[in-house]
Amino acid sequence: MGVTPLLDERRNPFKSTEAATDFLQQLRAQFGSWFLALAAYNSGPYRVQRLLDTYAPLTPPSDSLLWALRRHLPRETQEYIPKFIAAVLVAGNPRAHGLAAPADTLAFTFDEVVVPDATTLDVVAEAAGASLADIERLNPEIVRGITPPGRETILRVPPGQGGTFRERYALIPPAERVTYVEHEVVKGETLSHIARKYGVALSDLEAANPRVRPKSLQIGQRLTVPIAPRARRGQRPNG
Repeated sequence: MGVTPLLDERRNPFKSTEAATDFLQQLRAQFGSWFLALAAYNSGPYRVQRLLDTYAPLTPPSDSLLWALRRHLPRETQEYIPKFIAAVLVAGNPRAHGLAAPADTLAFTFDEVVVPDATTLDVVAEAAGASLADIERLNPEIVRGITPPGRETILRVPPGQGGTFRERYALIPPAERVTYVEHEVVKGETLSHIARKYGVALSDLEAANPRVRPKSLQIGQRLTVPIAPRARRGQRPNG
């Protein structure tokens, strides 16, 4: 799965789940036991293999072997497996354990759409007729609020709003599909320098960063730079 400053596919609920189940299947095939596979998933397959080679080199793989070796595992892993089993049992039948599903659980339903290049999520929300909060909830892998440039990105919008998004998005000029960028402060920069670099008014830059003290910029500090007309009119994204 891809991990970049803008995109972390480990946070994609579908890709991360598929990757996790594939890895568990590989570990199950390697160790011949789901419990040993879970131990390897949590603490690493090399650690589990070393324990087997050291303490049970001739013992056939089995779930019971995990309990014989459990005290040699890190404490986190010792606790991980019982917690995992308990979570599976409770989730499978919560009422039998005195629990009920939360009443406010949000269904993860959506339409999929494609953006052809860098696009900020506030623009996606506007085109879809949705709230920015909904778009962020549906696309947790977009970690900085903007899709990667130079490539297509599949996004999720609320169910039934895919068609609306496609129609409205096509009408947005490419120059206005990114309403802001993030700038990382380097040594010697001031707000005035940064404003000139991006061709924006200093007042717009200050308005987009109300918590930033101009005389106290720090190297590595991230600033929001409004670059499209809609952003300069004060429609600053959340965050």
